[in-house]
Amino acid sequence: MKITYRHFQNEGIIALDTQMTRPFMVSSHLILQNGKAAFVDVGASPSIPNLLKGLSEHSLSKEDVEYIIVTHVHLDHAGGVGALIGQLPNAKLVVHPRGSRHMIDPTKLIAGATFVYGSEEISKTYGQILPVPEDRVIIAADGFQLDFDGRILEFWDTPGHARHHFCIIDHLTRSIFTGDSFGLSYREFDHNDQVFILPATSPVQFDPYEMKETIRRIANFQPQAVYLTHFSRLDYKNSLAEDLLNMVDAHVEIGQRAATLEKSVKLQQIKNDLWELLWNEAHKRGCPLDERQAHQLLALDWELNAQGLVSWLERSA
Repeated sequence: MKITYRHFQNEGIIALDTQMTRPFMVSSHLILQNGKAAFVDVGASPSIPNLLKGLSEHSLSKEDVEYIIVTHVHLDHAGGVGALIGQLPNAKLVVHPRGSRHMIDPTKLIAGATFVYGSEEISKTYGQILPVPEDRVIIAADGFQLDFDGRILEFWDTPGHARHHFCIIDHLTRSIFTGDSFGLSYREFDHNDQVFILPATSPVQFDPYEMKETIRRIANFQPQAVYLTHFSRLDYKNSLAEDLLNMVDAHVEIGQRAATLEKSVKLQQIKNDLWELLWNEAHKRGCPLDERQAHQLLALDWELNAQGLVSWLERSA
């Protein structure tokens, strides 16, 4: 299997393609500091060979990894932590206070994901979801600062996508690892200097008001770059935050238009309207793909965003 790297030399950051689901969908980032390494998000258990190969091909050993940091505990970000940490003897897991118990005992995490995806998909895509020993867990609340061999990483509580989500501010480069808090942006959609970015409104904790506050908090920091798990580095521009805020509002409007429909037709109506929105916005930004290609690449996110809107409507009601 081919592994793709994006090596940002000045930042001391390497983006690894986990190859989860498809190429260029889920990235894991290695932060390098004085011969030591920290992973930010790791994908699922089947991704671990790719991550370990990425270490060795950059002259790093398993012993060099000091931290595994997960922005939140959704399985495409944290499903492989239990299996990975067993191979990294010196690594500690850094996790949000609301997510730590699910890493130590993933029973409820597995049950929730199975409800969304189904047991067959969980087994196929995510593989083994193993517990993390409690004595190897560091809980990072809002404002927590981690001294990574002189490189200060600060953690912000960033709800909206999930209540167990934080972002990591790398003060050395003035960059932010945003997980899903600052949306999704796939490189296949890039055209010249234009990028297509969309929010991640997936179930079951999407909250549009908290999401917008999180986006504004990131924007107010004026980072040099944002590192998205889906997919990797974007030079920060104010237009990115503006696009995201507008897209959150557009998602909410689509959900509210369907709020009074029968449950059996609500999801389909939201999906229809949502696809029209996503394709129109991508097309406006010069997307080099045709609609069929775009639909294929966004199929999972489109489905999850629609489900998240339904979940939000039900909670609101």
